[in-house]
Amino acid sequence: MLFYDCSTAPNPRRARMFIAEKGLEIETREISIAKGEQLADDFRAVNPNATVPVLVTDDGTALTENLGIAAYLEARFPEPPLMGRTPDEKGQVLMWNSIVEQQGGMPIAETLRNTHPAFADRAIPGPVNHAQIPELAQRGSARVGRFFSMLEDRLAESSFVAGAEFTLADISTFVFVDFARVIKMRIPQQNTATLAWFDKVASRPSAQL
Repeated sequence: MLFYDCSTAPNPRRARMFIAEKGLEIETREISIAKGEQLADDFRAVNPNATVPVLVTDDGTALTENLGIAAYLEARFPEPPLMGRTPDEKGQVLMWNSIVEQQGGMPIAETLRNTHPAFADRAIPGPVNHAQIPELAQRGSARVGRFFSMLEDRLAESSFVAGAEFTLADISTFVFVDFARVIKMRIPQQNTATLAWFDKVASRPSAQL
């Protein structure tokens, strides 16, 4: 297997944590988004969509989305389980992973990419340039605030995001919450359940990657 990573971006970090939680060591190549290496012809031969992460399997299949990478690794290396054991648990993990992607990850990215000078004309990842839209950043910031409230309600009643055990949903949520610092948004101090959960996940070795 071969893993294409970017040490500064949140989505590759999600895959990196998943790989670490599985106890795997996979050959890795760093792709610098800051240097535009994702747009180079040699990388686009691997992933024409010009995004990271990418996991190339032993059979030569290029998996270019976190969920695909996680599903492949979970099927091939089922222990420890990170996507649930029972049908109900599997459904909960994927449901919550989708919720945090849509309600957390997307508005954080929307806010950053529509404000930061580094993303001028690069407001959407991929091979096509798109102009920034300031109004989307304003909406994104408001959505992140609502995401923190939703997360606090969930973690006040559940040990982890998708249930009683640490899963893919916690990896996604942790990475997004941590990355929100780039838009100057942090877990509100009154959100004690979320703060406790964040510290618990941050203590895991995979969170240091």
